[in-house]
Amino acid sequence: MKRPFVIFYAIIIYATTELVWWGYMLVRLQPKRTAMIVGEGTMFAIIFIVGAISLHKSIRKERRLQNQKKNFLLSVTHELKSPLASIKLLLQTIQKRDLTKEQIQDFIGKSLLDIERLDDMVENMLLASKIENKSYTFPKAQFSLSALVDNVVNRLQLNKCDLNEQLINAEIEPKIEITGDKFALTSVVTNLIENAIKYSGPCEVVDVKLYSKENKVYFEVADHGIGIAETEKDRIFDKFYRVGSEDTRNTKGTGLGLYIVKEVLDKHEASIRVKDNAPSGSVFEVIFA
Repeated sequence: MKRPFVIFYAIIIYATTELVWWGYMLVRLQPKRTAMIVGEGTMFAIIFIVGAISLHKSIRKERRLQNQKKNFLLSVTHELKSPLASIKLLLQTIQKRDLTKEQIQDFIGKSLLDIERLDDMVENMLLASKIENKSYTFPKAQFSLSALVDNVVNRLQLNKCDLNEQLINAEIEPKIEITGDKFALTSVVTNLIENAIKYSGPCEVVDVKLYSKENKVYFEVADHGIGIAETEKDRIFDKFYRVGSEDTRNTKGTGLGLYIVKEVLDKHEASIRVKDNAPSGSVFEVIFA
């Protein structure tokens, strides 16, 4: 993995040594032109060093992107296999066992949830591809953002904790309407809430708020999870980027969610910022002006 950089630095050292040597020989042959030779040599050396540094940064960036793409493919494979295996097991159980009507309905409901999870992932990949290729036009129309957020919250709401606790605590102001691409903004709301759930601990509450203030619409998603380091806040919206080390990360994901969120909001002239939550976690705040 380090071999290309070793070769790169060896070439740089060799070229620099040759430059100094030939400069020395020219000064010996033409001592009256020492100032000119040193000046031109220095300028060449500066240009050469700046070019070498830029090339080094480009190589590192490309290698990092390749690693992220490799991890993306591994993540997608895992994300596809997990719900498919679950659906297969549930259907096989229905097929092979004599279950009650209630049990069958429960298994079908769980299968549909896994299918929705697969559908969200496929839609994310298709939308990211269209955004990157500039082939998506973002058709806009007026619609109820309140209803959209409410529908997404109800779909992602999980009741797996003791005493049937609600995982998502939603405060949605009714009758908030905006003009935008309903399909793309559904992806924004879904990705932000799913991310909050994903990076929170089991049975941790995720707070979702939608409200209007001073002719602006605010959408907030707050979690009490691991939080985001200051050094990573500027990079989390990059394509394929995921919080944490590529080698030690355990959280599922493809690294496309927040990239899609930022691209879609930019097309709607909306802003998003990330704040620290107290005592732990993160708050994503979207503002539609």
